[in-house]
Amino acid sequence: MKKSMLGVIDATMLPGEMGELAAHRSPAAIPFAGRYRLIDFVLSNMVNSDIQSVAIFPRSPYRSLMDHLGSGKDWDLNRKRDGLFFFPAPAKEGQFSRLAEHLDYFNRSDQKYVLLSNCTTIANMDFAPALDRFINEKCDILEIVHKGESAHIYLLSLGLLLDLIKNRNETGYQSVQNVVEDSSSSLTKCQYEFEGFLKRIKSVGDYYQTSMQLLEKDKWSELFNEFQPIYTKVKDEPPTNYLAGSYVTNAMIANGCIIEGEVNHSIVFRAVTVGKNSTVKNSIVMQKSKIGQNCILEHVILDKDVSIEDGAVLRGTPDNPLVIKKGSVERAVANS
Repeated sequence: MKKSMLGVIDATMLPGEMGELAAHRSPAAIPFAGRYRLIDFVLSNMVNSDIQSVAIFPRSPYRSLMDHLGSGKDWDLNRKRDGLFFFPAPAKEGQFSRLAEHLDYFNRSDQKYVLLSNCTTIANMDFAPALDRFINEKCDILEIVHKGESAHIYLLSLGLLLDLIKNRNETGYQSVQNVVEDSSSSLTKCQYEFEGFLKRIKSVGDYYQTSMQLLEKDKWSELFNEFQPIYTKVKDEPPTNYLAGSYVTNAMIANGCIIEGEVNHSIVFRAVTVGKNSTVKNSIVMQKSKIGQNCILEHVILDKDVSIEDGAVLRGTPDNPLVIKKGSVERAVANS
């Protein structure tokens, strides 16, 4: 399948849809599952499907996303030919209008087909069977679905994509989704049902619920396996240090942490400190956050570099987790 598909990741999801988690970063760059970013999943799926040229169209702010992906080395996309490309999207309405700003890239591509995806679908998927169906059924556009709902991932020929972009003003179509949803279109539209674990992260609630599901062994095993690895930016850090008095149950804890309190049914990212007699339950704690002594956190999402001072109590609910913004300091007087 090499050289047959061009990967396009539309990372122009509005940051406001992800609340405080996307206040200073693209939704594609939101940390997830202890050591990954949301974009790692669709990007790794493309690489594992032998896609060798991937174009990412991010909306500002995208510094964090570019810092994470770099040259694409960790995904084997730092190539002399093809590889990873960034095309910051202009502030225009409509997917086709944004892609139109970079027609030269598409015109120079020698791939026959385009796999166009959003940036926040969490799955471990081989796109080869979808391409086989697309070709065998002579589809114009193939939509990947999960349990009958669109994953907002589409396959179409490069020629058709160029036609849709160039003729957008005449047809009124502003995105591939518009075409798929138009029942009067003369194009042949097919579906490919993906049966594995798949979640599309569209809100803080989606992010929290999906993260908690990964603490279930069967869900984790569906998403992470040795045959189709999920790649991410490599960081070398020491093992986590579990001090006397620490107690951990059903938790995902990354490298470089210092745990002296209790962590239960939670996800803890790299280089986090949990102080003595503190309890972290049903929560997500991102990289380099520091939790002091005698704290209680329940149904909380701490963004990166948050400091929780001794004695603070922070509680959200399963349906409305409390989000603490990046770099903030929470004191005991701010109990909730």
